[in-house]
Amino acid sequence: MRVLALDTTTAAGSVAVVDDDEVLIEEVGDATRSHAERLPGDILRVVERSGITIASVDLFAIAAGPGTFTGLRIGIATIQGLAFVNGKRVVPVSALMALAAAASREEPAGRTIGAWMDAHRRDVFSALFHTTDRSPCDPDGLIEIEGAAVGEPAATLTRWEAAGHLPDILVGDGAIVFAATVPAQISTLEQLPLAAVIGRMAARRARAGDTVDPAGIQPLYIRRPDAEIARDAAAETAVQPRDRKPKP
Repeated sequence: MRVLALDTTTAAGSVAVVDDDEVLIEEVGDATRSHAERLPGDILRVVERSGITIASVDLFAIAAGPGTFTGLRIGIATIQGLAFVNGKRVVPVSALMALAAAASREEPAGRTIGAWMDAHRRDVFSALFHTTDRSPCDPDGLIEIEGAAVGEPAATLTRWEAAGHLPDILVGDGAIVFAATVPAQISTLEQLPLAAVIGRMAARRARAGDTVDPAGIQPLYIRRPDAEIARDAAAETAVQPRDRKPKP
């Protein structure tokens, strides 16, 4: 099963072509250029270098979030368009689960993996998983302990520790940005390319019948876009009653 997989949850993102469990090619994008500017060229180049054509792709896969609002919107729209035109199904994958899967490929069963993506505003997008004795790309390869959330790094660690689930490994750009918050006993890994992992996960999910129509992709935003928050704050300020001077 040939899968074209795309991740636009970070500034760089990545594109990959996977044939069942074999990664034919994976390329990380240029973070200095916007997704809108470079994505069409990135996809065409990766497909060409893999030796296939878009028409021969059996399945499309996308990191459904969390991530930047603009990046998610562009990535999902791109995959939807390719899948619609070619009459193919799609597998959306959590970027946090893909991060955990990428970090746990060499880890034994029973390890706790935390995923942290920099959410800006001094927050992280986070999720927590246990490894099993299956491949982390299998549908049951990772057990979700805590689903996607957003919050301050220190508060997230405190919550995990109180629940008895302090991770063995913390992966993602959030783990690097907020490294000073992370206890010494927790190993940290930088942001890893996700497209190839997403492609492998998608192929296995598709064999189990877990796919959606292109229109069925649900973005995992977690937090409202900054523009909406700013708009609502401005509207609230505008309706505040003004101080009036008492009449003499």
